Amino acid sequence: MRIAVPNKGRLHEPTIELLERAGLHVERTADRQLYADTVDPDVSILYARAADIPEYVRDGAADLGITGLDQATESGGVIETAAAARGEDPDADDAVEENALVDLLDLEYGSCRLVLAAPEDGGIESVADLEGRTVATEFPTITRSYFESVGVDAEIVTVTGATELTPHVDMADAIVDITSTGTTLRVNRLAVIDEVLDSSVRLFARPDVVDDAKVQQVVTALGSVLAAEDKRYLMMNAPKAQLPAVKDVLPGLGGPTVMDVEADENGNGTVAVHAVVDERDVFSVITDLKDVGASGILVTEIERLVE
Repeated sequence: MRIAVPNKGRLHEPTIELLERAGLHVERTADRQLYADTVDPDVSILYARAADIPEYVRDGAADLGITGLDQATESGGVIETAAAARGEDPDADDAVEENALVDLLDLEYGSCRLVLAAPEDGGIESVADLEGRTVATEFPTITRSYFESVGVDAEIVTVTGATELTPHVDMADAIVDITSTGTTLRVNRLAVIDEVLDSSVRLFARPDVVDDAKVQQVVTALGSVLAAEDKRYLMMNAPKAQLPAVKDVLPGLGGPTVMDVEADENGNGTVAVHAVVDERDVFSVITDLKDVGASGILVTEIERLVE
């Protein structure tokens, strides 16, 4: 099985780091390599431009692809959910399009927004104001679909860079462009009129490989890393008599694991309690645990969590 990943740019390093954390160590043999092996002999890596990855998956050059939702949507084809690909989504179309991509997993990085923006002092305050006017973008497919959906007839001009400058050199009345923080838009005195698409990096597949055992293994591995984010593992000792109070304090994943450490002839003694909790709860939970008699509290990070 082959996974297509970004070969450079802001998505490359986070993607390789995620694969490493998931246990798919990537063998690096050259600076300009096109392919790489992993520790799993059945899984290899294909390096490609982020914008080309959807087509590589559709054409069968790769089974899985990691790239932004914006790139996958711009490349064309319907992006289905895994449930729709299996025929399990009652709200989905009966037939999955031949060139569809299946959105298997949101990898939760590379977040950005595709927005419609216009000059602050240009008199354009709503989408309707762009009827018959010109919009510049690097995402013509998404932009045309957006304007069709809102019933506005605008002329779409495709550019390959510096989109935010086009309204100031009379090339366009507005733009549709990617923004993460909005700083570039503000610097160029552009105001957001509407949000076109929320994007993040996703794991995509062709419909015919969704149920493949190795694909599911990769989904589980990557998902386990994401599930462990913002979680902490707590270990502590507590008097056995205080166990109910300790359990009441812990807001963990499922119930805590409890093991006897020592006990006297009357059955009293100490138990070891282990639990997974949200990182944001750790500060208050530790205080509450100490108040009910817990001691030797240890907090550790979790690398992977299979739920």
